[in-house]
Amino acid sequence: MSIDVTKMPKLGFGLMRLPEKDGEIDIPRVCDMVDRYMKAGFNYFDTAYVYHGGNSEKIVKEALVKRYPREAYTVATKLPAWAVKNIDDCDRVFNEQLERTGLSYIDYYLLHSLEDGNNYDVYKELDCFSWCMKKKEEGRIKHFGFSFHGTPELLETVLDEHPEVEFVQIQLNYADWDNQVVQSGRLYEILKSRNIPMIIMEPVKGGTLANLSPDLEEIFKEIHPDKSAASWAMRFCGSLEGIGTILSGMSNEEQVEDNLATFADFVPLNDTEKKAIDKVLEKMLAANLIGCTSCRYCTDGCPMNIRIPDIFGAINTKRRFPGDNRPKFFYGSLTGYSGKASDCIGCGQCEAVCPQHLPIIELLREAVEKFEN
Repeated sequence: MSIDVTKMPKLGFGLMRLPEKDGEIDIPRVCDMVDRYMKAGFNYFDTAYVYHGGNSEKIVKEALVKRYPREAYTVATKLPAWAVKNIDDCDRVFNEQLERTGLSYIDYYLLHSLEDGNNYDVYKELDCFSWCMKKKEEGRIKHFGFSFHGTPELLETVLDEHPEVEFVQIQLNYADWDNQVVQSGRLYEILKSRNIPMIIMEPVKGGTLANLSPDLEEIFKEIHPDKSAASWAMRFCGSLEGIGTILSGMSNEEQVEDNLATFADFVPLNDTEKKAIDKVLEKMLAANLIGCTSCRYCTDGCPMNIRIPDIFGAINTKRRFPGDNRPKFFYGSLTGYSGKASDCIGCGQCEAVCPQHLPIIELLREAVEKFEN
């Protein structure tokens, strides 16, 4: 059965940045957030094998499987290239995912983070595309696709070679539309021209577009004083054709309510609002900020326990407000219980897994200059 994007929930609940308590996912809070989301008529949940150190998939069992009938929700999860060395590993990971989630089948199954180089090479070498189709034939997968962080050229190649792909998940937001690395706009146009349903990730760019500086937020407030900066980013994505579901990694109740207010009675952007976004983007790009989305893939394997995304947040604040000493105080507090930027040994594991292809080692040197010297 093909995917009809008009019947998919516009807002998806991303289980990547869930609230925590005492270092563990706060299950009661997550359940309350899920209930509010479901009550509003939405039912798409996105997780992955590696989110929250492997604990995100377990939340599906606690918040959904134990509390709702199976037909009430849909779940997406992913096969990570970096966790499989042979085809038997694919079965091992998949069976572990079914055990974690408590599901007998996955509604939307993705090859995780397909990109030029290592990940795509693994998926090709192990023929994971055929493996996924076999799982679909067995009824263990309902729909098959992949999440994508590669070049437009690679996207077209993969789609040409694999017409069996039913949907693609891409990073898309107004800041990355013309970004020369992410190239959201080109990816969108390729998928739209082929009528391939799209799932959107990072609509607020890891929180960057939800936490604008006061001068940028004021541009939006002049038009809608009561609307959040995040709602503008979500509406940008929601106003595009061919979009199935827009994922939001909701971390607290306020984010849930804000998103529901945006999508409960969705209104596409008008020309005046589009011009306001163009103005915000123009000023934002002039500030030359690091395009980190805080996915934290870089931190999981860092041998020096450097909290790279948090350090980048401090750098961005310092870039926008050079005279502000708070970023330095934040950095000092942060590195009191984790590695400093100067502890980086240049092993490169962080750059190998960064979906944004950031020059992390070089940027950490900037942190040393700004906050340690």
